[in-house]
Amino acid sequence: MDVVVTGRHCELSDRFRGHVTEKLSRLEKHDHRIIRVQVEVEQERNPRQADRAVRVELTAFSKGPVIRAEAAAEEKMGALDLALDKMAAQMRRAADRRREHKHKHDRVADLLDAGVDAGPVEDDSVDTVRQVGPITVTGEGPLVVREKTHAATAMTLDQALYEMELVGHDFYLYVDKDTERPCVVYRRRGYDYGVISLDLKE
Repeated sequence: MDVVVTGRHCELSDRFRGHVTEKLSRLEKHDHRIIRVQVEVEQERNPRQADRAVRVELTAFSKGPVIRAEAAAEEKMGALDLALDKMAAQMRRAADRRREHKHKHDRVADLLDAGVDAGPVEDDSVDTVRQVGPITVTGEGPLVVREKTHAATAMTLDQALYEMELVGHDFYLYVDKDTERPCVVYRRRGYDYGVISLDLKE
């Protein structure tokens, strides 16, 4: 596994780079397919952000989807440890979700084979609604506006859920392989998910 360490607005010693490589080698026990991990360390210049003076972003490239995690702390080692813990947790969650989804799929298939109705799925989640300026926001967390463009390949819902877990986001935008529609899968509560799709009119 290759480790590439870059710094923005800060200098990184060879000792720190060696420590990063040693720490990141532990990720291979969670995903042995990792080829390269890109580490970006950024120093915050604003003195009012002393508790978040250093931000570390980890991006792991493997034979599967890209995995990303980031964290901020007062110093480099603390931010690195936090980001590493987040990435390891994302890998474990993705593996748990794959196992749980497979078992759930097997149970439903067994019921259908036996002619038993699996019944409707209950949704007990309650979203909070609040007003942020002129915008109504559903759910918790701050309002963040950011524009990004990504290359897209058609995929199944299962693959979209898997990739969402690996990048650690609460939603994932993708193109459905069967319908060829743009879709968003999003996390509700626990392991419950919702899907929104767009019907493109000619």
